Amino acid sequence: MSGTLCGAGLSRRDFLASGGALIVSFSLLPAARLSAQQSPAQPQLPGSLRQSPMLDAWIRVDADGSVSVFTGKVELGQGIKTALIQIAAEQIGIEPSHLVLVTADTARTPDEGFTSGSHSMQDSGTAILHAAAQVREILLARAGLRFGVAVERLRAENGMVLCDDGRRVGFGALVTEGLTHVHAQPESKLKDPRAYTVMGMPLARVDLPAKMSGGRVYVQDLRLPGMVHARIVRPPSYAARLRAVAFDGVQKLPGVLKVVRDGSYLAVVAEREYQAVVAMRALAAAAAWDEQPSLAAVSPPDEFLRHTPARAIVDLDLRSNANPGVQTLSASYLRPYQMHGAIGPSCAVGWLKDGSLTVWTHSQGVYPLRKAIAEMLSMPLERVRCVHVEGAGCYGHNGADDAAADAALLACALPERPVRVQWMREQEHAWEPYGPAMLTKAKATLDAGGHIVAWEYDVWSNAHSTRPGSAGSLMPAWHLAQPFAPPEPQPIPLPEGGGDRNALPLYALPNARVVHHFIPAMPVRVSALRALGAYMNIFSVESFLDELSRAAGADPVEFRLRHLDDPRARDVITAAAQGFGWASFSKSQGRGRGFAFARYKNLGAYLALAVEVEVERSSGQTRLLRAVAAVDSGQAVNPDGIRNQVEGGIVQATSWTLREAVSFDATRITSTDWSSYRILRYPDVPDSVSVQVIDRPGQAFLGTGEAAQGPTAAAIANAVADATGVRLRELPFTPERVLAALRA
Repeated sequence: MSGTLCGAGLSRRDFLASGGALIVSFSLLPAARLSAQQSPAQPQLPGSLRQSPMLDAWIRVDADGSVSVFTGKVELGQGIKTALIQIAAEQIGIEPSHLVLVTADTARTPDEGFTSGSHSMQDSGTAILHAAAQVREILLARAGLRFGVAVERLRAENGMVLCDDGRRVGFGALVTEGLTHVHAQPESKLKDPRAYTVMGMPLARVDLPAKMSGGRVYVQDLRLPGMVHARIVRPPSYAARLRAVAFDGVQKLPGVLKVVRDGSYLAVVAEREYQAVVAMRALAAAAAWDEQPSLAAVSPPDEFLRHTPARAIVDLDLRSNANPGVQTLSASYLRPYQMHGAIGPSCAVGWLKDGSLTVWTHSQGVYPLRKAIAEMLSMPLERVRCVHVEGAGCYGHNGADDAAADAALLACALPERPVRVQWMREQEHAWEPYGPAMLTKAKATLDAGGHIVAWEYDVWSNAHSTRPGSAGSLMPAWHLAQPFAPPEPQPIPLPEGGGDRNALPLYALPNARVVHHFIPAMPVRVSALRALGAYMNIFSVESFLDELSRAAGADPVEFRLRHLDDPRARDVITAAAQGFGWASFSKSQGRGRGFAFARYKNLGAYLALAVEVEVERSSGQTRLLRAVAAVDSGQAVNPDGIRNQVEGGIVQATSWTLREAVSFDATRITSTDWSSYRILRYPDVPDSVSVQVIDRPGQAFLGTGEAAQGPTAAAIANAVADATGVRLRELPFTPERVLAALRA
């Protein structure tokens, strides 16, 4: 199990001959080698074309006229497959249903790193937009030579090139060897948005039919010939080490093929899934562990954040001579550890066949995962292939990569048979990387006219990404006899940011200072959870804006507008307020309205949100009744897909804000099921969620997937304050916390 088997020598020539991976004809050469051929003065290529600049890395036209599109991004339920198909179909000139999209696969697609940070449209969508347009122009040029006419007389439509004299030719007839094996150009002849017939239209999601009908769409559903099943016995706590285990009885259980121990790594492989579950339970009962109270210093989280050594990073220090202030306010806000809570526990399938390893995984970064697995197994990189298959729900870094590492390790233990690893619910809850706890402090001064003249903001947080890239990022590798240590956590620099994502307000402030207090020590395992630090920072900033507006005696919407110069920001705020009926809202007993705004990362989508909540004073129960949002994502490829993302973001963030917090004692995580980790239930879903999409034809794509998280938390907090007169600054707003605030 140390990796000797998987690391056995095999040349690249032998590997290719073995059929261990599908090698396609297009180039995935590093951009650095190709860009060296360009003039230094040449403009930068758009999107992910910078990393993979050959056109046939993105678009392939075959002799039968079929068109394939390749992306390094993955479908997570955000509808990216549909949007990328629309982009390619529009620009190349083919019906969407006639196009095949291939998502992240280390043997077939470009390396686009992780699907994260709402970058899919900005990076992959932009690359495919330009690649498809340039391939279309190549096809038109070939047809022009064939017909002996100028390109201006031709158009691409329905997989054919049509001439104005009635002649036509299919794409396939124009294909020659290496036709599109050319370097992308920085400028493309894009179609006029006014002529779009596919982009900007609400095309039905291509990923939903199988999901809605119970089809085999998730990696949890994957079945391969001869596949066997594995279960892991996880340590009971982070610091636990396996002292002893008795194998004999487990090895004799029905269907058991192998019991694997490597240090504190313990697993069982069986012919059938339930046999593996039974054996896992028996193996767990036969194991003895040594534990340490490694979580004692983390409770309560605010004390841990305040007193743990941190590195101060000054993100903003803006000073000017402003009007003297007349009123100063300050406030602190707190977020607990929160989990992804994927409805389907993590799963992966590994197959070591003919000396080459293939792992099917719902990882959000197949190329970084491949590198980490190869290091863990001491295996040549070219002998490892990672193929993305959708998982049952996650935005961020959950247990997917760790499950892939499990599958890789156990495939090496039982070569030549596919090994399926399925985590149990309690393992997913206890071992996934959580969203970090965070503490923020805000201080601001108002002048006599109700304008902010000084602003100070501090945020304390752990790292917000410990994603794979090295073997030490894979949790199973920590427990091996020769373990891999986790890499030293690092902050994510702005403008993307991690703990300080959206810590810089978009508002026009004459004096502002923002400091990110980065805490390297991580007794609780944390990593990327949807929106990273933006959820907490927007909650804090927009809650504090609401407090300032009340102190200034100003309407919360008008107060935001008076501090904003960006016309697109003003547009979404105005649209959300009008759609909600902000000016005509009639307050009633126990109900209140709240408003919030942010531009995700200050460079992604603009989103404004108005909500109505109801608070039961007798029980402390808080319910979001309705939400009205306006979003500007730049050019809208699929407006319905954008609405899906915002609606889903609002519902998920409502669950975070009203329900979710990881619990633990001095030694163990204690929120290991749905009763100890509460999420929003169907009866608590808002009565209505309305999303207005402000389309910007011809403008750059802006990321949408994480834009709603922070505004939702702040809008709910502001509405609760409006309904009760009590300001809640600690998440989540549980009934107990609401009641305590009301009685204070």
